[in-house]
Amino acid sequence: MKDFVLVKPSNSTPSCILSLSTIDNRDIYNNLCQTVHVYRSSPIHDSDSSFDIFHVLKEALSKALFYYYPLAGKLVESADDGKRRVHCNPNAENYGVPFLEATANCTLSSLHYLDINDLEIAKYLVFDPQDKSYPLVFKVTKFLCGGFTIGMGVLHAVCDGFGASQFLKSIVELSRGRTEPSVIPVWERERLVGSITKQPFPESPMNNVAFSPFLNETSSTVIKKYCFKVEGEMIRRLKMSLRKENENLGFTTFEALAGFVWRSRARALKLNNNGETMLSVLVGMRRNLKDFEPLPKGYYGNSCVDANLVLKVSELNERPLYEIVKLIKETKNVGSTSEYVKNSIDTWETNGKESLKMKSGGAVTVLTEWRHLGFLNENVEFGGNEVVNVVPAPCNLFASVDMSIFTSSNKFDDENDPSMKGGVNLFTSLPVDAMPRFKEEIESLRFQL
Repeated sequence: MKDFVLVKPSNSTPSCILSLSTIDNRDIYNNLCQTVHVYRSSPIHDSDSSFDIFHVLKEALSKALFYYYPLAGKLVESADDGKRRVHCNPNAENYGVPFLEATANCTLSSLHYLDINDLEIAKYLVFDPQDKSYPLVFKVTKFLCGGFTIGMGVLHAVCDGFGASQFLKSIVELSRGRTEPSVIPVWERERLVGSITKQPFPESPMNNVAFSPFLNETSSTVIKKYCFKVEGEMIRRLKMSLRKENENLGFTTFEALAGFVWRSRARALKLNNNGETMLSVLVGMRRNLKDFEPLPKGYYGNSCVDANLVLKVSELNERPLYEIVKLIKETKNVGSTSEYVKNSIDTWETNGKESLKMKSGGAVTVLTEWRHLGFLNENVEFGGNEVVNVVPAPCNLFASVDMSIFTSSNKFDDENDPSMKGGVNLFTSLPVDAMPRFKEEIESLRFQL
């Protein structure tokens, strides 16, 4: 690895202090979200030694930062009101995006292009700077085969997954010679600032929080992030079994899998039966909601609220799965109303610093979906180098035992494994001792009648 350099915007940008939305200011988003984008080498560049991914990416990044200049600033917490803001000072020495170049003495195929179950290797392909106030960091690693990985870290407080995908696409477009991105970014965080309310939602939806023996304070449990492949046929069988239980129930793939994964995690973690467990589904507000002003195209701040469902562990285990899925669907529908969105934002503005943290001891399952973010589309390919996989790297956000992510099947699934057509890759974090039981639960989908 070389020492990191700071990549600055290609043209002059304003000196300013930018406020964040109420959602951006949530404590759970004050984390660097790290993803690894895996690019297979292109035959075009195998014989072209002049192609330099480090140079190409730094130049395109610099051009993109002219439009996304807040990502070159610093996140600062105010001593007065505790709110976080982005300070943009182009004259400051530390203005810019940390960019780290690395080379690896192996091929990407020897790492199976990160198409693997245990994702610990991914943390060596991202940059985790000592200074945690940078909104954006990059680490680009070139391999002997000519392929490379782009480790992109974005402070979730400044940019959500949709925004990160929009930003990456703009870098690719500018590397291909466009003079400006096809989508011009919009800040306008004041759109999602709440008001003080006398009737906030309860701070904790759970009264008697369940616990896992794998996650008590005295145990030194090792938590790892895993990837499980849920084949298209497994999903089809799950949906068929739900329809047999209730022919009138309409549901999506996400809702069906959410119920199954929530129950499987509770069983794998051995949550106590008389305790409560919560499923938290992230519901987006980018689509038009009635009586809610739509977000402008190009908005790249956080735009999701939590739709929460609480059950006793015994209920989750014993009730028919179709009843659980029906409750999830109803919870999502409530979370998609303008009234719920407004009340959520007002509650976070009223409560300020949230006392409810993500560290629940396994009682909470947070589910988010990346299948529609476009990280594997052709429009994020660099100069003929094909993006074949995207994985979340183990980090503070994704190493949380509560977080699970649904993504599309990767290019290797599409090319080599017909069973993954219509399938989903499930990324989840678990104590090592709980993983075998969770794997059994997922494998049982093969035998659903």
